[in-house]
Amino acid sequence: MKDQAVRFLTNLLGIYSPSGKEQSIANFLATQMKQMGFEVGIDAVGNVIGVVGDGNPVILLCGHMDTVAGNVPLRVEEDKLYSRGAVDAKGPLAAMVMAALAVSKEPTFKGKILIASVVEEEATSKGVRHLITEGIQADYAIFGEPSGVENITIGYKGQIQLKIVIKTETGHASTPWLYDNALEKAYELWERIRSACVFPSMDPQETPFSSITVCLVKMVGGQGDSVIPFEAEMNFDVRVPIQFTTAQVYDKMIKIIGNYQNANPQIGINVSVLDTVEPFEASKASPLVHALSLSVRKIIGKPATLLRKTGTGDMNLLGNAMNLPIVTYGPGDSHLDHTLDEHIKIDDYLNSIEVYKETILKLGGLYNKNNP
Repeated sequence: MKDQAVRFLTNLLGIYSPSGKEQSIANFLATQMKQMGFEVGIDAVGNVIGVVGDGNPVILLCGHMDTVAGNVPLRVEEDKLYSRGAVDAKGPLAAMVMAALAVSKEPTFKGKILIASVVEEEATSKGVRHLITEGIQADYAIFGEPSGVENITIGYKGQIQLKIVIKTETGHASTPWLYDNALEKAYELWERIRSACVFPSMDPQETPFSSITVCLVKMVGGQGDSVIPFEAEMNFDVRVPIQFTTAQVYDKMIKIIGNYQNANPQIGINVSVLDTVEPFEASKASPLVHALSLSVRKIIGKPATLLRKTGTGDMNLLGNAMNLPIVTYGPGDSHLDHTLDEHIKIDDYLNSIEVYKETILKLGGLYNKNNP
């Protein structure tokens, strides 16, 4: 099984699959999983759905097969696999497939495992949004993202993607004192927003997970030489802590922008929301967290650490859409996501397969004990 597992992951890593270009890896996954004994289909948006087992409980294992763009040459060095997607998130996805395969061979297991290999997690989350629209049902769900084999992610912040366009009158660049410069005004507004949303704040109870943060991710403007910029565009990535909704944080942003507009009535400001994702935190007391924690202790030999992350994941979408126990777990160091040094330790990958397997078996036993 170990050789098969490493070979399976290596083959996945050998297929370049940036968001929107997952067809090759989807075909490979579908073929491989059929050969393993899964019932497999590819849905309307390109998600690969594999099913093994029957009855209850229904356990959803969801991972994404897309990556950010950019190649990291596939190589093995000192028991580490280097490649784009090694931790984010082909390592967790491969581990879930291997774990489901192992469980399917256990004669005592009663239940159904759904493997959802989704598209465009790194871009639009089209894959998981389609699962929700189609009304996918499960009793438990685990998302495969790099938490580290000793850790379980129970919370993610929400996200707002904002675009702000500043418009001013224009004139010749030789007379900058006569006109407002749209680029300068945009940056001035950004300074106002940044000063109002700075971490750490003076509140000693505030942490990165509990604070509102704003990142300026794009600023463009200007038409050419000798022309005072009359239009500038800024894009913001706003992260929303669990104690707020995206609507509440958006209202705070609009208030800051409105105050700036009132002080600068001669300029035009247009704000548009590109996307929102609500924050989500799973219950620490859920049977899934308990089963996964016991499995980590058994396989890794250490108590599991529960993590709350400042990022945003597909778990937010499904967790807010469905009332079921849900967590995120997987091998790999998330600090390596999207880097040129992205790699996964083979031992961590193999251990995570055992953790997934133990968790699935525990959930099956628990469910059938409570539902004889």
